[in-house]
Amino acid sequence: MNKQIKMQFGFCELAVVPVRTDPSDRAEMSTQLMFGDLVEVNESSGNWFRIRSWYDGYEGWIDAKQIRLIGIAEYTRLTAAGLFVNRELVADSVMYNGMTVRLAPGSSFYDLKGRVMQVEEQQYVILATLYPFRFDGYDQIIDTAMGFLSSSYLWGGKTFLGMDCSGLTQVVYKQHGIRLLRDAAQQATQGEMVSFLSDGKPGDLAFFDNPEGRIVHVGILLAHQKILHCSGKVRIDDIDHQGIYNRELGKYTHSLRLIKRMVGA
Repeated sequence: MNKQIKMQFGFCELAVVPVRTDPSDRAEMSTQLMFGDLVEVNESSGNWFRIRSWYDGYEGWIDAKQIRLIGIAEYTRLTAAGLFVNRELVADSVMYNGMTVRLAPGSSFYDLKGRVMQVEEQQYVILATLYPFRFDGYDQIIDTAMGFLSSSYLWGGKTFLGMDCSGLTQVVYKQHGIRLLRDAAQQATQGEMVSFLSDGKPGDLAFFDNPEGRIVHVGILLAHQKILHCSGKVRIDDIDHQGIYNRELGKYTHSLRLIKRMVGA
């Protein structure tokens, strides 16, 4: 039986934690927490917590053993502190309690003292180059996105070991100071509309709908009518006013709905 609890708060100190639609290891993974993510815990069911992510407001269930509970004062302090992120695909890590945790890019760090982050009584030694959470240009976004090429598709995934289309855009843009919501349909509510594909610029987001008109896919515009997106894997395809054209399959795979610019509209 699900039980409402007095709201608690958590800090993710593992590299990646699956967030599921129901309190079961067999339930669908809807997204992932990454190191440094802060959450509200507002419900429990057995050994599971229902959480709400501070970064994007996304809700779901996690194994209670995979989060570190913290007090409201520490949660408030961290959410008010400056956010930093890492960008390295394979080399970044953090050490605590004699353990080394390898990090995925787009992890979160707060209130740093040199290479040390303090969360209540626990110290985390950061072995990574960190960047302030601020926009530093669309060229940098494109460079980061290209680093994920050929990463496999994974529903709910957000790392180079497996990601979905909106997980790709969210984690890439996070590394450059743009806070996107989690799902493609949610991301489509952000930013400013670009009227025509011909007016689109590299770094704009293109959204695609299904036959029922629901937005189900997102990708990052590149130069020369190309788009980087995650469909089977992170790949580059052609795009025109109709949608994404896959030359390997010889057909259109996604129908273009709209284009949004997140910064500098």
